[in-house]
Parts: sequence; C-alpha cells; structure tokens
Amino acid sequence: MTQRSAAREVFHTDRAPAPVAAYSQACASGPILSVAGQVGIDPRTGGIVEGGAGPQTEQALRNLDAVLTAAGASLEDVIRMDCYLTTTDHLAAFNEAYAGWFSAPGPPARTTVIVGVADGLLVEVTALAVRRD
Repeated sequence: MTQRSAAREVFHTDRAPAPVAAYSQACASGPILSVAGQVGIDPRTGGIVEGGAGPQTEQALRNLDAVLTAAGASLEDVIRMDCYLTTTDHLAAFNEAYAGWFSAPGPPARTTVIVGVADGLLVEVTALAVRRD
C-alpha cells in the first residue's frame, strides 16, 4: 500500500512486521527511500525468530527486502545500512548472515552499533536507498 502527500510517499507491506508505534515501514521523497528498523520477527506468525543472531539477521533482512520491494526498490538500491546489535558477541553471526545478502559491486556503507533492542530481539537494521525510475 502506498500513500502520497506533497512531501513524501509512505509504504506498508504485510510481508514485514507491522509498526508497533507511530512510524511507517518506509517513506520516500523523490528517489530517496528510508526504511524503518526491521527486526527478527516473522510477519506470518508475529513471533521472534529463534536460534540467535544469525537467524534473526536473516529474518530482519527478509523483512527489509519486503519493504524495499513494496516501495519499488531492491537491495541493489541500498546505499547505507544502520545495524543495531545487543552485544558484540553477536557480531560474527550477524556478519556471516549479512554477507550473503548483497551482490556486486559490494555491500552498502554500514554503521553497526551496540544498543538495547526490544526484549528478545538481538538485531535491528535500517536502510537508506535511492530508487531507480
């Protein structure tokens, strides 16, 4: 679903978890697309993916991909990722899962920060993309 205003477009898909507060899954202004934080929640069940940071990273990136698709973009259009982990202990599993999601010429710019994430969640990712017409 797309909602348009003079300033921006707002995007939503059922293929990613619904927002739990006052925010949109993604917003665009012209070709610039900002995707809100995606986490390791399976949108079909509403449950947190089990198995640790690797499986949660995979699910968060599936959710991100779904939102990008709903907004007319893809992972190839992503120019920046902000990644949030609850501990540095999850970094190796996160990097291993993350590495398989981006093809040539390489992954986007990325910041990874250690923070508190909602209870039971180990990973959150956001993206900035430039949509192609």
